[in-house]
Amino acid sequence: MSIGPHNCWLRGTVTISARPVEGLSDTCPGGPHGRHLSPRCSVALLRWRLWPVAQSPGSTRYISRRERLGDGLFRLLFGEDATVVRDRSFQLLVLANVLPPLGTALMSPILGSLIDPLGASPASIGLIISAFTAPAVVMIPIAGGIADRAGRKPVILTGLVCFGLGGTAIALTTDFRVVLGLRLLQGIGFAALTPIIITSIGDLYTGSAQATAQGLRFTGSGLTQTVFPLAGGVLVGLAWQYPFLLHAVAFPVAAVVYVWFDEPAPADSAGAGRSLSAQVRAIWGLVTQRRAAAMVIARGTPNIAWIGFLTYNSIVVVDILGGTPAQAGLLAALGSLSYAASATQAGRISAVFDSQLSPLIVANVALAGGTSAIFLARSLTAAYAGVVVMGAGFGVVLSLYRSIISEMAPDDLRGGLVSLGEGNGRAASTITPALLGGAIALGTPVVGFESAVQSAGVGLSVLAAAVGIGCLVVLHTAPPIRTDN
Repeated sequence: MSIGPHNCWLRGTVTISARPVEGLSDTCPGGPHGRHLSPRCSVALLRWRLWPVAQSPGSTRYISRRERLGDGLFRLLFGEDATVVRDRSFQLLVLANVLPPLGTALMSPILGSLIDPLGASPASIGLIISAFTAPAVVMIPIAGGIADRAGRKPVILTGLVCFGLGGTAIALTTDFRVVLGLRLLQGIGFAALTPIIITSIGDLYTGSAQATAQGLRFTGSGLTQTVFPLAGGVLVGLAWQYPFLLHAVAFPVAAVVYVWFDEPAPADSAGAGRSLSAQVRAIWGLVTQRRAAAMVIARGTPNIAWIGFLTYNSIVVVDILGGTPAQAGLLAALGSLSYAASATQAGRISAVFDSQLSPLIVANVALAGGTSAIFLARSLTAAYAGVVVMGAGFGVVLSLYRSIISEMAPDDLRGGLVSLGEGNGRAASTITPALLGGAIALGTPVVGFESAVQSAGVGLSVLAAAVGIGCLVVLHTAPPIRTDN
């Protein structure tokens, strides 16, 4: 409950939340901390139990006691900038962010159940995943360029509609080729969602506040990837079509975003006035600078370790450790919860350290060390410990990488640079299973299957972390970004 603006005797502004408070005068001789409010205003503040919070000299925001307690809890858990969760724009971006993780997470537990109704085979059913991930490699940079020229909101709305249509319509067909076409449409929708949501957060916040917001967004993705696969596994037992109906939530989300989300891109953005060729040249001029190039490359490295783990998780748990598929699922869920928890601390880490180099090096080491511990584990307990460390590193690395990339770009090129980074991450996710598979195939005749899996998993995760740390050193030593495009 709040109201503003409100003229005071110091000629400052008193803001009392977002909705008008009945009984509060538009003007009063009150001071910046509410100590000299007029009798009428004082009665209104007491009636609504509002608490004055000084924002700056001559400016005060009034919040309810409930909001004050909530702000204190948020700061305790997530750092001083955690009150970004009260911003309507951020809340709407997090709401839209619920959809993209469904593209792969929802499919994981139900693919086997789709073979018979869709007339597919065990060998071909995996194309449902490939059809979704393939378009993003090409479409993400295109979506970023469009967002810089046309604004973020139209692209997000288009992505929500495409994602919802593609996913929901699968429930209406049994033709496998049609299903693959609809998954392609979903992949295009994905390209217009996650990168543009990340870009929009970069438009709204800077510094540790942006790191906090990026981390909390990533936490939401982790929780989505934990909860919705469970729901999909239950629904597919009732009918194979039911899990796909969950995608219909995209339509009310799109309606809410259309009505209440304000365009975050600056109104005077230079990108809107550029020709397409000029926009491409500007992006190229940005990404060929050492700092930007290093971060675009670094953005793909954490995906290598994470996707490598997800790809061979069940083989490590079931074939090497003698566990069950359920235990493999628990290991994956624990990894998701670990990175979701660690991502919430990204803003706090960013605020504590003057440079993000040291915490990012530590997080990369944790990512590689935890992944190696999983592949080398001799018991499930050791694997569970390893996945917690790996998840902690993954959550911090990815949140801070996204914050750095988003902040280094000028407003009119932010969408393009963020999308190039996200596209590289998507490409790394796509080629990692092939790289691991090739390494295991080459190593098996020499050292045996088990040792080949362990060596490939450890080697690739260590290599990814080393490349990431190398990119961070380049970032730390390279000259500042030139924005004279």
